[in-house]
Amino acid sequence: MTSKSMTAKSVPSVRSQGPAVLGRFPVPLRILGYTGVAAVGLLYLMPFVIQLVTGFKTDPDAAAHPLGLIPTTPTTAAYQRLFGLSQAGDGVPFLRWLGNSAFIAVVVTAGRVLFDSMAGYALARLRFPGRALLFGFILAVMAVPGIALLIPRFLVLNTFGIFDTYTGMILPLLVDAAGIFIMKQFFESIPREVEEAARVDGAGVFRTFWSVVLPMARPALITLTILSFQGSWNEFTHFLVATQSSQYETLTTGLARLVSGGLGGGTQYPLKLAAALLSTLPVAALFFCFQRYFVQDANAGAVKE
Repeated sequence: MTSKSMTAKSVPSVRSQGPAVLGRFPVPLRILGYTGVAAVGLLYLMPFVIQLVTGFKTDPDAAAHPLGLIPTTPTTAAYQRLFGLSQAGDGVPFLRWLGNSAFIAVVVTAGRVLFDSMAGYALARLRFPGRALLFGFILAVMAVPGIALLIPRFLVLNTFGIFDTYTGMILPLLVDAAGIFIMKQFFESIPREVEEAARVDGAGVFRTFWSVVLPMARPALITLTILSFQGSWNEFTHFLVATQSSQYETLTTGLARLVSGGLGGGTQYPLKLAAALLSTLPVAALFFCFQRYFVQDANAGAVKE
């Protein structure tokens, strides 16, 4: 018997295992499992559905039927107040909050991606005295609760005269210990032969980093971009101690003032939930666009021999 005939006879036996593997569980049990998964998914989606529906309710309707999925009298009054279209003159400075958050998130994200990448590459490839000690300090910073640094951060900002300014809001967030750690670990997975070939061609350290190594770190860069944008967009405690003027309010601090009753009396459930819904859309859109890069292997982009 030739090897070709043996291979041909072995193929049906391998393929015949497919239905057996897929049909290990009885059909009723599989239907029950799918039903349970769908029920859990709906349970997690229910708060977002309620949030979306409540934004189109009136204040009395939202207070009387907080979990109702159909507004009694649909209205866009909450969104009109948010975007300054209300005829009653009781608008909320939502667009200013949105503009401040977008500006700070974009600048902080760009700064973190640049500086964290440079620091991670230096720790992964460059040899200098105290490198291991410096990396140990970075790991120690990751273990310190952020709440413990609020008062020292306020004192530093006040001492340097950048309290209640965009500089004071952005500068302390430009470098992140977790981002440095992520980039260092990724750069260490890239073969050194790539950098050695670049140096043979006459490239310096920065040229090798910028033109050769950094493009290979695309999965880590996208992950760092998502985490940095999400972290700066949702930042609250730092902005709380770094500002006091209403002109510097972001979505997080503005929503906190709205929820605390600083922008009108009553429950204002439609207004609050509509503002919360709009504030989550940019981060959700960014995550769903790039979520597949979250599971990229650490060696993605490296040259394979």
